[in-house]
Amino acid sequence: MAVAAKGEMTARLAHFYRRSEGARGLALLSPTMLIMLAALAAPMALLALYSFWTQEGYALNTQFSLAQYGTSLGRQTYRALFYRSIEISSAVTLITVLLAYPMAYFVAFRVERSKFVWLILLTIPFWTSYLLRVFAWKVILGYNGVINSGLMSLGLIHQPLEFLLYNPIAVVVTLAHAWAPFAILPIYVNLEKIDRSLLEAAADLGDGPLRRFCRITFPLSLPGVIAAAVMIFVPTTGDYVTPTLVGGSDGVMIANIIEVQFDRVGNWPLGAALAMASMAAVGILTLLFVQATRAAAARIR
Repeated sequence: MAVAAKGEMTARLAHFYRRSEGARGLALLSPTMLIMLAALAAPMALLALYSFWTQEGYALNTQFSLAQYGTSLGRQTYRALFYRSIEISSAVTLITVLLAYPMAYFVAFRVERSKFVWLILLTIPFWTSYLLRVFAWKVILGYNGVINSGLMSLGLIHQPLEFLLYNPIAVVVTLAHAWAPFAILPIYVNLEKIDRSLLEAAADLGDGPLRRFCRITFPLSLPGVIAAAVMIFVPTTGDYVTPTLVGGSDGVMIANIIEVQFDRVGNWPLGAALAMASMAAVGILTLLFVQATRAAAARIR
């Protein structure tokens, strides 16, 4: 009896699997979801758990406590570093999107052939290590770097400029170059999907190029712009390699302090609390940005 019931249940599940596209999709995604749970969700859960503990000398007190969050949110130094991180990441996002949009527009609307070649050329920065790209900008902006050497050889300056490196501007320039492909590709995909007949219809009705862009092209490409902005803003807020190499003391970001707490100080609970608080704040700001952008786009339409 039990064997028959089990066989009937198996047959029903097999029938449901054959008839349901959602079930087949879930079965195909299951291995990937398990890997993501093991590689992403589990470390995040462990990080959240650590944030509620306290470090007492070399010992770890596992009693529930919000002391680390009080330190993270209450100390002026940490708040100032977080604000600086948001300012730098916002500047990187704005500059990168503004520079990436014309490039994506050119490839989508002006290039008739060999678009694949153009996309390959735009992704050339990915062909080298991220660390090498940061070092390259350090060489370019350095005291004896390319810019200073070129200006001195032209007689425009008599001594190297010291403000080019080890400041927030150097961090913004380096991050904008490193993350440019992440902005170009999603914008290009949305521009490429725009129905050209809409632009032709608008032209037939008397709209000029600027009006067609404001009323059709830009609103339809806005999802790509939002995706590009989010893809740049979120990871650059937590970048600590670039500020370490080209930022100097004025370019330190919150991720540098988190790295110090984990690797040098050994205060893992405080580092975990700083990381969790930063991720929560970045997530809230990103959500507010997406909602505000969609509301502005709706008013434009």
